[in-house]
Amino acid sequence: MMFLSFDLSPFPLIPIIIALLLFIPYKRFLSATKTHKNQPPSPRKLPIIGNLHQLLGSNPHHSIRALTQTHGPLVLIQLGSVPVLVASSAEAAREILKTHDVIFASRPKLSIIDALTYGSKTIAFSPYGEYWRQIRSIAVLGLLSSRRVQSFKRVREEETRLMIDTIGEGCGSLVDLGELLNSLTNNIVCRVAFGRKFNGVTFSRLLERFVYLLGAFSVGNYIPWLSWVDRLSGLKAKTKRTAQEFDEILEVVLEEHINKRRAVEGDVGGVSNENQDLVDVLLDAQRENSEDTTNFTLHRDFLKAAIMDIFAAGTDTTFSAMEWAISELIRHPKVMKKLQQEVSEIAQGKSVISEEDLENMHYLQAVLKETLRLHTPLPLLISRESTQNVKLMGYDIAAGTQVIINAWAIGRDPSLWEEAEKFKPERFLDSSIDYKGLHFEYLPFGAGRRGCPGIQFAIVIEELALANLVYKYDLALPNGLRGEELDMSELTGLTLHRKYPLVVVPNPRF
Repeated sequence: MMFLSFDLSPFPLIPIIIALLLFIPYKRFLSATKTHKNQPPSPRKLPIIGNLHQLLGSNPHHSIRALTQTHGPLVLIQLGSVPVLVASSAEAAREILKTHDVIFASRPKLSIIDALTYGSKTIAFSPYGEYWRQIRSIAVLGLLSSRRVQSFKRVREEETRLMIDTIGEGCGSLVDLGELLNSLTNNIVCRVAFGRKFNGVTFSRLLERFVYLLGAFSVGNYIPWLSWVDRLSGLKAKTKRTAQEFDEILEVVLEEHINKRRAVEGDVGGVSNENQDLVDVLLDAQRENSEDTTNFTLHRDFLKAAIMDIFAAGTDTTFSAMEWAISELIRHPKVMKKLQQEVSEIAQGKSVISEEDLENMHYLQAVLKETLRLHTPLPLLISRESTQNVKLMGYDIAAGTQVIINAWAIGRDPSLWEEAEKFKPERFLDSSIDYKGLHFEYLPFGAGRRGCPGIQFAIVIEELALANLVYKYDLALPNGLRGEELDMSELTGLTLHRKYPLVVVPNPRF
């Protein structure tokens, strides 16, 4: 559910150019030594920066697809001093995520992510090993199990109803739907994780900064002797400040929960299951681990990192997927009408759609799947790193090579998808393709050991919100714009977002 992406829009070009002018006469560019005879094809490199210049811009997934269209589904590029393997085909993804999953299951060490996530202690960014296996087990069995996700049904339905009512208050006038969907997701995740909401604007802006920095490009990771550029650009200072602010919130939350448990139960046992939020679940896990001397200790930083994982993976990508889905529905009125017909028939006049109704909404499910195909939340899946030399599709890949899988390009591959650039939910009706990472032509949540463990958590939020939105309202563009005139430009940081806000005029259907 969440992420190395190359958001190079703020890339400090002037310091880099100055550095190149100073150092090129004195430093000879050292490309990776070819200890393996049969390496994948590579585009031409520049001194010092390698192929970094080819990823400049706000949409590196487009640039990477262009490289693979020229050189093939596996391309070896050089980002500074770091070799990076780029994969943009289902066959290459299968080899990496299934055939050689263990070899490619680790993560590269990246300074910005390290600073934000307590030394890369989150499930998403921790290196592959015993620590990662332990924390993922806690997440899958304790935090994101089917039973746990179902236990927060009331929270999802209440917050969805509040959003629908808020839209109703603005009927006939302009509504920033993206902002409302963002608030919906933040409110659900806050209540699920913390047991309460936080100040909407303040917390939302902090989370935006946090997610943006997770996808920011650090020069020092790829050209170590130019790491001073990260300080000059203010990147390190912004990272430190954001990490401190997030940590202060998590400390307050943990202290609240610890004090509540002491007051209610005299520091014995846990909070009753029906009143537990995710922090309570983590505190129970910490208690159990402290009593079992065979297990590793769940330190306080782990607890905060686990909570952080839920926010980083569960908010930004979830609301973005809903915003793209509504955008496509507005652009395709026939699809919108067909979906409204389905939800109306199943709702049978109820004032609001509940989660029980979703199971039979097959067209809704197809609409969401098609949205995630065209607008993959993480267009470049979180970077992996090979832990040993390996033969991949006939090529020799060295240990320590970073790996980027362009899931966005695979989802639009014309050899895999008929009319690949068109929005056609019908392609998923009566189809066995799902989100679980077993079909390598479709990877909105990744696959293999490092696939997203929170799929069910995200999908149920998205389906419930979309069903209620299209059931209750007709959504028009302002100023008489037609659906096909809606600007669908992308802006990529960590997550694939709309470049411009989705502003609509809602009108009640009933």
